Amino acid sequence: MRIGVDQLVQALGPWRDTGAPLGSALARAVREALLDGRVRAGSELPAERRLAAALGVSRGTVTAALDRLRDAGWVRTRHGSASTVQLPPAAAERIAPLSATGEAGSLVDLRRAVPAAPQELYLAAAKRAVERSGFLLAEHGEPGPGIAELRTAIAARYSREGTATRPEQILVTSGARAALTLLAAHFRPRVAAVEIPTFFDALQVLRAPGTRLVGCHVHTDGWDPDHLRDSFTAARGHLAYLVPDFHNPTGALMPPDTRRAVAQLAAEHRVTLVVDETMRDLDLRDQPDPAPRIRGALLIGSTSKSIWGGLRIGWIRAPASLIHELRQHPLAGPLSASPMQQLIAAELLADLEPVLSRRRHELRQQRDHLSTLLADDGRWHFTRPPGGLALWLRLTTALAETVVERAGRNRVALAAGPRFAADATLIHHLRVPYTPPRHVLDRIAAVIDGAC
Repeated sequence: MRIGVDQLVQALGPWRDTGAPLGSALARAVREALLDGRVRAGSELPAERRLAAALGVSRGTVTAALDRLRDAGWVRTRHGSASTVQLPPAAAERIAPLSATGEAGSLVDLRRAVPAAPQELYLAAAKRAVERSGFLLAEHGEPGPGIAELRTAIAARYSREGTATRPEQILVTSGARAALTLLAAHFRPRVAAVEIPTFFDALQVLRAPGTRLVGCHVHTDGWDPDHLRDSFTAARGHLAYLVPDFHNPTGALMPPDTRRAVAQLAAEHRVTLVVDETMRDLDLRDQPDPAPRIRGALLIGSTSKSIWGGLRIGWIRAPASLIHELRQHPLAGPLSASPMQQLIAAELLADLEPVLSRRRHELRQQRDHLSTLLADDGRWHFTRPPGGLALWLRLTTALAETVVERAGRNRVALAAGPRFAADATLIHHLRVPYTPPRHVLDRIAAVIDGAC
């Protein structure tokens, strides 16, 4: 597939950057056009001479740009053939999305702690799913509780971990946020107990219908029992949302005695407890060991952190009677997942452990590398988390928003603590993901050092 010279020039847009050499600016423009979808991977580029004439530059400039792209794996050239644009193999398989490495441009965007897809395995699963999708295509394709194969696979994972589950106790949704949205719409709580800090998207979902949020504090070393008791008392008869497994953003892991206390509080105050297990697979301890689940909780799961956020697959694990009620809600259809994506997810869940094993290994190394870079500095404190995707820094000499602003001037985008707080507190806290590769973590640590 060849891209025309005029089409390529249009896709590149106003690429000249007066602050960079023309060859560097052109190479970056080609990368960004590929990542934005303006140029498709696998496209053959026009001849260098024609492209140079169309762009109004020397052929040497085009050659320099292609050499840069070829060295980094963005362009493949075979003798006697045209140059072809592609995603570099390293970018295709590492944990960090390109936006978090600075390779999509100069910005290292860490405002979301998310992984990229395991491309080779994902594409293979997608191919298998397409090849056997005839039974799906022969059906109506209308929303439902989820395809039987996926519900069975999800239920089996719960059962293997000691939580006996039948497929009819699973409702598949288009991600964990969709699952929480559906539960909030069904229960319509006037009050919800949430952790401070917690995942910012969950705060938006719960606030949307006008729910009043009451907070219980969690730190890198655990949950405050008095705050838990007070928040459940305030939410009596309504709802609580907790992330006990490698909590986002602190990375904390709720101990068994606190889990038992939470179950007792929920029963005592008739609180509907929603537990988000999106981070549960990211156990970075030397010997990963799933923690016991909180008795009586409604469970939300997702493939967003274990596989990829672009695979819009989440689910609710609940009593079959509640799943039946949720299926009747008007939002159940709009919040359901595509049948084809469900089939891809079923393929991936059938052999997920190799993906998780590799991700845990790489994340463990990157967590330890960043922890070493930031250790023993009085300007901040942190606890190395047992799992998750980020360090949670408590700054001692600067406001988080100030550090975020200064880091932004050096092309590193971070998220400050108030974004994760229901009460806009945590002004001295900063989330720093360790998803990027080591050389990018070096840059991030240097920027934080300069910003504090």
